[in-house]
Amino acid sequence: MQIERAANGRYQWQLKAPNGRIVAVSAMVHESPQEADRAFAALRGDAAELTARITHVRDGIGWIWVVPGPRGVPEARSSRAYERYATCQNAFRRFTALLERQVPGHPPGPPAVARERSPHAGADQPGPLRPPRSGGDA
Repeated sequence: MQIERAANGRYQWQLKAPNGRIVAVSAMVHESPQEADRAFAALRGDAAELTARITHVRDGIGWIWVVPGPRGVPEARSSRAYERYATCQNAFRRFTALLERQVPGHPPGPPAVARERSPHAGADQPGPLRPPRSGGDA
């Protein structure tokens, strides 16, 4: 997990696979790196119970997954759109498996300046997606 500083001066976390590919990003921005780290830690603690909304990208082709928070506000989302619905489902399963393998208390990487990301939006598809409790590569 790495904390990045967006162009607006706020912070977001991003989770990278061992191969360096960004798997997921925080859907919300945070006022400090510590706040972003706490949000990631809370998400990591709930990894086995997470569900995702799979939505179609409004402007473009593809599917994204979003993890809704307790108030319905997104907490995490896929870092990119996937061409197929099933591929998006598998990407969410790989995210939760990677999230469960994260070491608690592991210090985040140094904040890096990054461009602002525009949120993806789309029409919800029926039914939540629950990941399996074991395995999977990111």
